Amino acid sequence: MPPVSAPPLTRRQAALALIASAASLASCDRPEEEIVPYVEQPERVVPGVPLRFATALPLDGYARGVIATVHEGRPVKLEGNPAHPGSGGATDVFLEAELLALYDPDRSRAVREGTRIASWEGFLSAFLPPMRAASARGGEGLSLLTGHVTSPTLLRLIDELRARYPRLRWHAHQAVGEANALAGAALAFGRPLLALPRLDRAAVVLAIDADPLGPGPDGIRHGREFAARRAARREGGGFSRLYAAEPAMTQTGAKADHRLALPPAALGDLAAHLAARLGAPLSPPALPPAAARFLDAALADLRAHPGEALVVTGEWQPPEVHALVHWINERLGGAPAFVEPPGAAGDGPAGIGELAGDLRAGRVETLLVLGANPAYDAPGELDLAGALRGSQAFTVHLGAWRDETAALCRWHLPEHHPLEDWGDLRARDGTVSLCQPLIRPLYGTRSAAWLLGVALGRLDDTSHGALRATWSARQEGDFEAWWRRALHDGVVAGSAAPAVPPPPARLPSLPERVAGDGLALALRPDPTLWDGRYANNAWLQECPKPLTRLVWGNAALMAPEDAAARGIGDGEMIRLELAGRSLEVPALLAPGTAPGAVVLALGHGRRRAGAIGDGVGADAYALRRAGAPWSAEGLAAVRLGRPGGLLREQPGQRLEGEAKELFQTLSLDGFSARRSDPPPAPSRPPSLNPDAARDTYAWGMVIDTTLCIGCNACVVACQSENNVPVVGPEQVAGGRDMHWLRIDTYDLGTPEAPSPGFQPVPCMHCEHAPCEPVCPVAASVHDAEGLNVQVYNRCIGTRFCQANCPYKVRRFNWYGYADGQEYANQGAPVLAAQRNPEVTVRARGVMEKCTYCTQRISAARRAAEREGRPIRDGEVVTACQAACPSGAIVFGDIGDPASAAARLRQEPQHYALLGHLGTRPRTTYLAEVSNPNPALDDGAA
Repeated sequence: MPPVSAPPLTRRQAALALIASAASLASCDRPEEEIVPYVEQPERVVPGVPLRFATALPLDGYARGVIATVHEGRPVKLEGNPAHPGSGGATDVFLEAELLALYDPDRSRAVREGTRIASWEGFLSAFLPPMRAASARGGEGLSLLTGHVTSPTLLRLIDELRARYPRLRWHAHQAVGEANALAGAALAFGRPLLALPRLDRAAVVLAIDADPLGPGPDGIRHGREFAARRAARREGGGFSRLYAAEPAMTQTGAKADHRLALPPAALGDLAAHLAARLGAPLSPPALPPAAARFLDAALADLRAHPGEALVVTGEWQPPEVHALVHWINERLGGAPAFVEPPGAAGDGPAGIGELAGDLRAGRVETLLVLGANPAYDAPGELDLAGALRGSQAFTVHLGAWRDETAALCRWHLPEHHPLEDWGDLRARDGTVSLCQPLIRPLYGTRSAAWLLGVALGRLDDTSHGALRATWSARQEGDFEAWWRRALHDGVVAGSAAPAVPPPPARLPSLPERVAGDGLALALRPDPTLWDGRYANNAWLQECPKPLTRLVWGNAALMAPEDAAARGIGDGEMIRLELAGRSLEVPALLAPGTAPGAVVLALGHGRRRAGAIGDGVGADAYALRRAGAPWSAEGLAAVRLGRPGGLLREQPGQRLEGEAKELFQTLSLDGFSARRSDPPPAPSRPPSLNPDAARDTYAWGMVIDTTLCIGCNACVVACQSENNVPVVGPEQVAGGRDMHWLRIDTYDLGTPEAPSPGFQPVPCMHCEHAPCEPVCPVAASVHDAEGLNVQVYNRCIGTRFCQANCPYKVRRFNWYGYADGQEYANQGAPVLAAQRNPEVTVRARGVMEKCTYCTQRISAARRAAEREGRPIRDGEVVTACQAACPSGAIVFGDIGDPASAAARLRQEPQHYALLGHLGTRPRTTYLAEVSNPNPALDDGAA
């Protein structure tokens, strides 16, 4: 009898076999220590039933709380923890992308001595003798370099280390930190204090070179507070007014009611004029007429709202301007709250410049580098890479990637990812989160707490033991009950730092402004790569940057008139020259950039990021100076005469005439007038399509463009939730991308005074969907609840539906982007563990699009059926809605008049995108409402 052949494996079976056979996934299991789920934990893990756990992730050392969804020991989605002040239930692009960082195939997996793979035992045998020698010298020659540390446990261990080695030199380096802000507070109050501005308590805000709505450790909170004050119109409250003065367009500038473009040094003059008008004995240089008019209107507005007027400035301005802003806020009565910055006992750490000097002078015998990468992100003039390369010190680098600094150290040790490790972190307001691992370490990695324990002579320390030791010494009563509650909630109750009443602000002495020749360089963190730590994250490299829509690289933003004067065209390569250093980078002509300023993002040009980030963009750190890290005068821009290869996904469009219907706006006065009018009868253009049948629910989405800040959190959240693949720069250059959701940027202003607006565009889920009648195989159809669904196993890839969609929201798999033809290392087996098992991974040749997260609708439906009730309003939260910091996206049953989505559709500024086509979209919008000052309403400023 012939042998019976086994039936062929299905795609799902093959994928499961692949995952099971991958050695790197052998650790996809729960950690050995007990961790506490956010919801009640069942007696045993049920396959297919996810668990949710609270933890926190750092940005610049500060905590932002998350709730992680874990399937059979694999974290697959991160969302904001509503109980955490740093996230408030929302996320940003960095929190969403930490999940991909966990499974990054380029993460460090082994101990290395130089280029040779070694063992932990070999490291200990080499490390302990230098530490004993350092102990005999009282720590002389021993140096420690960290980033910004807020962890109470790590700070306790550093204090112990400094006590054991009294002559130890601790250095801290944060490429994007708060040095200027803290130094400014010290100038104003005599000691460094952290300012916590509250945008929800301000009726008038003036942002002087500040981007509170942009990326940053407190960006999520600021977005929520801004929306709370702007959404107050629906509850009858006050509607804030926002002024922004800045060198290039930011998210805050885009949402401002009035914006002024000024080069970096002139922004300090604006703050000085404001202080002088409030009584300060200052004589700043004269302002240009447009700036003087802008200041007159802003100052009158600020004075008219005592106690609700707020001025903020960014880290990019020097300490003297920060001190000046504190003095101004004190006069206006709207000063923010202040708290003590977290830190270790005794003197704080020294800077990176002192370490560079010690290395060159041979004063460093042993150097421990914990998670920092100064060989890449230290100011170029310090040449930290050269100092490390020429040093004879015993250098040890602990990090999750073998980066530029690791390659120059004698020993490199692989570190846990934060989602694999125990720890604690503080938010900017001081609130502590206990961090719990969601998965056993994927590789043979260790923690910073372990390395510090070894340096203290305790070879068996663990991060779990160190964390419990920190908090058991601080708690009275039942520690275990407290421990479980803190892990469950994701925050330690009552741990926020007490507010510090500052002394009267002192007026700083302003340095004399020296005008330089040429252009002014302004450096800024990148909105998707931050300081470069996310350069190897494919989701963030392919995430379009707000406003510029750049992907896979950076550019030098220039005012069109500056470029024309130098013969530079849009996208051309230029050479930036500053103080004997140079950098080649593409030029991007960006209306709204202040004449005389060139703005360049940090975080690109990595040399040892990994397969995704190596060689992408230009390294702006090469032009950075230690004494003036954010701006410099005397920049030259030289045309090179060759194209720069800029990649932009759907760059912004200027709307004129009838095209303005695509993105509708109205003033607050116009909104009030429209609200008093009777609502217009709903428009129903004639259609040959039958009305959509509805069974029980009519799912729909309303997006409030007044609240959207263009942060792209929704874009990356959708990518994470729905297994949306990365296509790579070559495909993007061909006009292809796979994002199910995009944020269109429209400009309703003029080339001289742009006025951008953000419009998220998912699938419209049209009731009269143009995609459906043209599909020859009925792959695009309506379900019983009115969703426009795509049946993947029917689709034969004709792309007729894509051609017939007026909204251009369908994406075609030209290649097997997630199925055998992945970009770079995106086909590594370890990445299969990140994919959401509740969403199909699509193959080549099919069309895909937004599904309104139908898997979440299905889960809510099953839960409701088990309990014999209808789905409650708000029970289904789409991934984009959950991520949105400003709450601009609302989803629900629009057939239920009491639902939040249905109520928003009754707002007077409600409209349908391309509604005149008669597609009857289920995704609709609220027009953007602004609050212009009548004194500036002609757009002159």
